[in-house]
Amino acid sequence: MERTVSEVAKLAGVSVRTLRHYDAIGLLPPGRVATNGYRYYGRSELLRLQRILLLRELDVPLPAISRILDEQEDEVTALRGHREQLLAERKRLDTMLGSVERTIAGVSGDETVTDAEFFTGLTEARSRLHTELAERFGAEVVEGFERAVRETDGWTREDYEQLGDEGRRLLLRMAAARDRGVRPDSPEGLELIELHYQGVLELWPATPTTYYALGDLLVENADQRAIIETVDKDLPEWLAAGVRAYAVRRLGYAQNDKKTVRGGV
Repeated sequence: MERTVSEVAKLAGVSVRTLRHYDAIGLLPPGRVATNGYRYYGRSELLRLQRILLLRELDVPLPAISRILDEQEDEVTALRGHREQLLAERKRLDTMLGSVERTIAGVSGDETVTDAEFFTGLTEARSRLHTELAERFGAEVVEGFERAVRETDGWTREDYEQLGDEGRRLLLRMAAARDRGVRPDSPEGLELIELHYQGVLELWPATPTTYYALGDLLVENADQRAIIETVDKDLPEWLAAGVRAYAVRRLGYAQNDKKTVRGGV
């Protein structure tokens, strides 16, 4: 028995938008698409959706789910890797929680909070990011990151809060576009990515290679992914795809350059 996308959404307790997104990224194509454009799902698609939702309940990222379901990666191996990411995320959240608690104490007059204490979480996140960049992408990307650190040296809390507010507003616009079915590599999607790119340029002169590398980082780095997921849990993949597409189509990044950057548009 075939079901329409609306019927499947109601049956599985997910939104039609989510199913369309899964189709767009190749995670859950419909069994067939009628001449009128309607999507129809059969038993095999429903079983695949069941596994997708189970793995999402475990907070496994969509790219990892795709590899598991397509038998490119063993499920146990993937879950072990995900466990390590969760442990790292727990450590990061514990650090940030401590920083927030010290700030609350300082504001309430219980103790004095220094700027160094306030930025403890940020400093440790930067250290982890620097290590990951060095291991995965090489000197060019690391140099760009270090330039960004120098550019923001001396920023106040208010500076970071303003940057965060601006970034969140852009992420909300991207999430709204994704909700409407806008592809990240479409003209409208790339116009939003242009705003992201210009924001990056305010911090450091991103080259085509470093900006393309950022696409991988937005999905695979726990700190970066967590920031984006505060707006929309499925937005990291959309933004990452847009960043890579922008680097290729508008910055001239050569996709056959595999020396320092992994992945594709």
